[in-house]
Amino acid sequence: MHREGTPVGGLGGTDGGGETDGPEAIRTEAIRANAAPDAARGQTAAPDTAPGTAPAAPPPGAGPETGPREAAPQPAPDTARSRRPVAAALMLGMGLAAIDGTIVATAVPQIVGDLGGFSVFSWLFSGYLLAVTVTLPVYGKLSDTFGRKPVLIAGIILFLAGSLLCAGAWNMAALIAFRVVQGLGGGALQGTVQTIAADLYPLKERPKIQAKLSTVWATSSVAGPALGGLLAAYADWRWIFLINLPIGAVALFLVVRHLHESARPRPATRPRIDWAGALAVFATGALLLTALVQGGVAWPWFSAPSLGLLGASAALAALTVVIERRAAEPVIPGWVWRRRTIASVNLALGAMGLLMVAPTVFLPTYAQSVLGLGPIAAGFVLSVMTLSWPVAAALSDRVYNRVGFRSTAIIGMSGALLALLCFQLLPYPGAAWQPALIMLLLGAALGLFQLPLIVGVQSTVGWTERGTTTASVLFCRQVGQSLGAALFGAVANGVLASRLADAPVPGLPGDLDAVSHALDAPAALSAAATDYLRRAVDSATDHVFAGAAGAAALALLVLVVLAPHRFPVLDEHGNGNGNGNASGARKA
Repeated sequence: MHREGTPVGGLGGTDGGGETDGPEAIRTEAIRANAAPDAARGQTAAPDTAPGTAPAAPPPGAGPETGPREAAPQPAPDTARSRRPVAAALMLGMGLAAIDGTIVATAVPQIVGDLGGFSVFSWLFSGYLLAVTVTLPVYGKLSDTFGRKPVLIAGIILFLAGSLLCAGAWNMAALIAFRVVQGLGGGALQGTVQTIAADLYPLKERPKIQAKLSTVWATSSVAGPALGGLLAAYADWRWIFLINLPIGAVALFLVVRHLHESARPRPATRPRIDWAGALAVFATGALLLTALVQGGVAWPWFSAPSLGLLGASAALAALTVVIERRAAEPVIPGWVWRRRTIASVNLALGAMGLLMVAPTVFLPTYAQSVLGLGPIAAGFVLSVMTLSWPVAAALSDRVYNRVGFRSTAIIGMSGALLALLCFQLLPYPGAAWQPALIMLLLGAALGLFQLPLIVGVQSTVGWTERGTTTASVLFCRQVGQSLGAALFGAVANGVLASRLADAPVPGLPGDLDAVSHALDAPAALSAAATDYLRRAVDSATDHVFAGAAGAAALALLVLVVLAPHRFPVLDEHGNGNGNGNASGARKA
């Protein structure tokens, strides 16, 4: 079964720095010459309070969460109109990254028929996912060091170059290699777009831009398979990649023309790039994600390749920690995990990435194999989640302005937990509207969960830490998705294997992919065998959704135990006693 990360929602980020966080932040913030991420922690950002009250003391055990106090000049006047071209560029860039994860899937038969390489075609997705995930921390640090604009421009150019190369691929090996090039650009797109969105919009307006980015991602995810199928059927599969070129060209023009970052003072010492740390992070992530993505698919879990990759990734992870502790400007600074707010958000969104695998990977198979729906109808059952998600995200500020970021996220994840548990109550075989209703509720709950955490953590750091913080959030979510694909794939295949061991007829398939293919041609099976296979898939999906409910419970536990009751929000000028909500009157 094809397993890939699921692009959902939009984010940006910061936690405990001292930079301007207003609409002019991206244009006018001056960066101190020698500001270091772990230096000058003398002032503590005041935690958010209810309307009309004095700033609350930090929760017991939370400790101060502060960053460097940097020069943050008063921003120049700006208007919503001046931000529109940049917002359009961000949405186009987000659309490129989102649609590329799904548009290729429906054209795989045509690609394999033209280039061959059926045994390795899954690397068209795995290679792209690996490149995106492992480069996120690197791009985050680079954007904090050299600015967002050069990183975003480089990412767009690299993505378009990869697209052009993919269109000209002459065999499957070349296409996979060029997909990795695309992924290298996609990592810059995903992280930097989210960071610029947080730079460009003040806290009270951030839910709007994040909802727009979520809508773009949801629309692209749903439209990608349909567009890919149309291009492959009526044109040529190479147009799947060529279509990126005009879209990316427009985004590149808007960024070059309208995105203006302030001229920062030249630092007293030349910025040092942690190349050793970047290489160590890349190698560790590549080995770990390869083991998770290919384990149980290309080779058994307890085989030499799996154990070797997992052991090597563990050794490299230990080496990465040593390198990063000694680096002057580490790619993944220690403060990302020492600060309670950032660490808890990273873990919670990692758990969300884990649970998202259940609906996005296994629900379409359930809809087709158990409910007997066609591919389009099965896609609709899943797509209703992408309708309610951005709506709930756009309205979430009305909740977190009243009860706070953490409490809003707890409400959202509690709703997600209930929705996932309700899947166990569905009758067999049931009607299509029943899982669709659950997905509608799940999308609304996750929209209420994700965006408050992202906006909250972005509002607790300054400009020079925002890119790194955003990248850490995205990285944890991507790793959670990869881990979920491996874990739940093993669960589903294990349940199927146990059910098929005592099958009423011999010769039935033994894994989820093979069962799905067999049910696509039910005429080859007896009625009893078909019903038995459908019940086996139903049981396997129930177990997967039970595991997703466990991931939701883990996210809740992280929020309740680790997350501070009130996020230490900075005001629009980077001061610790500022307002932490959209209205500017209260703190969240």
